[in-house]
Amino acid sequence: MRVAITGSTGLIGSALTRSLLADGHRVLRLTRARTAPQRAHGTESAVWKPGARLDPAVLDGVDAVVHLAGAGVGDRRWTRTYKQEIRLSRLQGTRTVAEACAEAARPPRVLVSASAVGYYGDTGDRVVTESDPAGDDFLASVCVGWEAAAAPAERAGIRVVHPRTGLVVSADGGAWGRLFPLFRFGLGGRLGSGDQFWPFISLPDHIAALRHAIDRDDIAGPLNLTAPEPLTNREITRAMGRVLHRPTLAAVPGFALRIALGEFAEGITGSCRAVPAGLLKTGFTFRQPGIEEALRAALARS
Repeated sequence: MRVAITGSTGLIGSALTRSLLADGHRVLRLTRARTAPQRAHGTESAVWKPGARLDPAVLDGVDAVVHLAGAGVGDRRWTRTYKQEIRLSRLQGTRTVAEACAEAARPPRVLVSASAVGYYGDTGDRVVTESDPAGDDFLASVCVGWEAAAAPAERAGIRVVHPRTGLVVSADGGAWGRLFPLFRFGLGGRLGSGDQFWPFISLPDHIAALRHAIDRDDIAGPLNLTAPEPLTNREITRAMGRVLHRPTLAAVPGFALRIALGEFAEGITGSCRAVPAGLLKTGFTFRQPGIEEALRAALARS
């Protein structure tokens, strides 16, 4: 199988690339670096630019496309300019990839185009599945547009999957990559009230779920990539303390988070009790369904 990946150097993209190569598949890295396409160690690369036309010939004969690229939601403070970058990087990039898929002479059979559980907004303690409606905050509006931007591929008859990703448990990057050092030094604690649900998923399960979405022809549309039982920030904090053998007495109140992070604090103090109904319905088996298993798996890889 030949799989094209955008965002292949990020936390998820690099792990997915390793997984595919380990099983003998070929990977086409779509990169924004201004270099000529190169082949090395089972991979090849081609240049693309979100918002600019991608030559459909680049994707001709590719079996699957996994689109992960986009400006990091938590990389900077949410100024008006950066919020626009977050939105446009997703909408323009997805539309670029979807149009190239649709126009390829031999189009891919599936486009797995990333989304996030931010689609649902703050849902309190209510359980949400893929059938629940979108929220009304900034991240929710971004996710709605993000998923809609893949429409050209869907209209062309390509199976399109939108993995709505939860918080990926990894010591190597992402939000959790920032938490681990704090907890190791005994500075970890609940964030805000601690009662907000955090829909987490281990990195190995996330990669396995993406490959499940690629392989299963009966999967299309939104797909929650979260562990079966989301926990509150308070429960996760306690689990971090147990696994790392560190105290978790520190706490950061909500107003302090808002001062430090601005509007992005809503994504940390907001609650989303998303469950993976679609994955479970299609027979996916989690390797690390619990938070302590996910944390230990992350530490073993770091």
